[in-house]
Parts: sequence; structure tokens; C-alpha cells
Amino acid sequence: MKNQLEVDIKVPNQTKYLSLIGKIGEDIAYTLKKFNDNREELAYHINLVLTEAMANAITHANKNDPNKQVHVSLCLSEDNLCIRVYDHGQGFDINAIKEHKAAPEDEHGRGIFFIHTLMDSVTYKKCENGHVLEMNKSFKS
Repeated sequence: MKNQLEVDIKVPNQTKYLSLIGKIGEDIAYTLKKFNDNREELAYHINLVLTEAMANAITHANKNDPNKQVHVSLCLSEDNLCIRVYDHGQGFDINAIKEHKAAPEDEHGRGIFFIHTLMDSVTYKKCENGHVLEMNKSFKS
């Protein structure tokens, strides 16, 4: 597709890779040509949703199993960023956690709460070999 950037990353199921993936998300935010709002804030938000989604995949879905990996796909067009984080877990009801308005001191569900707050659409569904969390951010004015 014209003017589309696709990044496909597979990393070992270890939290030491969170900052690397978050940094890639930040760098993508700075490449947007048509984005006229606060790029630093957007970069921070993309880093946050990526690291929260990966941490959930590593810890909850993949149960910290060193034999598994996390697959992250980023697809950037002129008007949209689509982030997919694939896991090998049993799945969960994302809408039940979405409704959970996590208090700052409440660790459980806080990442999903942030993801729903910062992204325009969020889905979690079954796919081959596990589940995929798909997050979309629109850049249309």
C-alpha cells in the first residue's frame, strides 16, 4: 500500500525488551507528517500502550514462559496507526476490564484502562496460536 510503514517485531518473552519496543513506538510518532498536535505527548502515549500491552502479554498471557515470544506489528498510514500485540495465552474479556476504572493505586487492569483511554479503538480476539490485541489511533483532523 502506498505511503504505509509496516514494522513486524518478534522478541523473546522477557520484560527487558519493553523499553526497546516502546522506543520504536516513540520514533514512529515523530515520523508523522500530517500530525499537528503535541508529538511528544503522542510519542509518550504510544510508548505507554506498547509497553503495557507487551507486559500483559509476557506476564499474563505467556505466563513468563521463556520458550514463548511476543509478536508486535505496527502499521502506519497517513491517517492511522494500528498496533497488534500477539500472545499465546488463554484470552480474557477485555470489555470487563475496560469497564474497570482503575484507581492509581490499583495495579490490576490499569494497563488496559490506559490503552482504552489513549487509543481510538481496541479489540482483543482469538487468532491462530493465541490472541491478538489490536489498538488503533486515528490522525484525521
